[in-house]
Amino acid sequence: MSDETEIPDRFVKLDEVKRRVGLGKTMIYRLIQEGRFPAPYKLSPFASRWSDREIMAWINDVKDGFEGKKRKI
Repeated sequence: MSDETEIPDRFVKLDEVKRRVGLGKTMIYRLIQEGRFPAPYKLSPFASRWSDREIMAWINDVKDGFEGKKRKI
């Protein structure tokens, strides 16, 4: 069974996304425009939320490095 089916997904607000990835709103939206960050889901005209699972995957990709280099610890 894959990790994705074991971990339930949930929607998170921008403030939580900013806290978890350490980036501000402007940089997050710039990366979204460049196709380098997960886009939010529009739940209503006044509510956008991000997939917790997609944010975790993005963090793991960054840890692995955009050029596929793993950091040596």
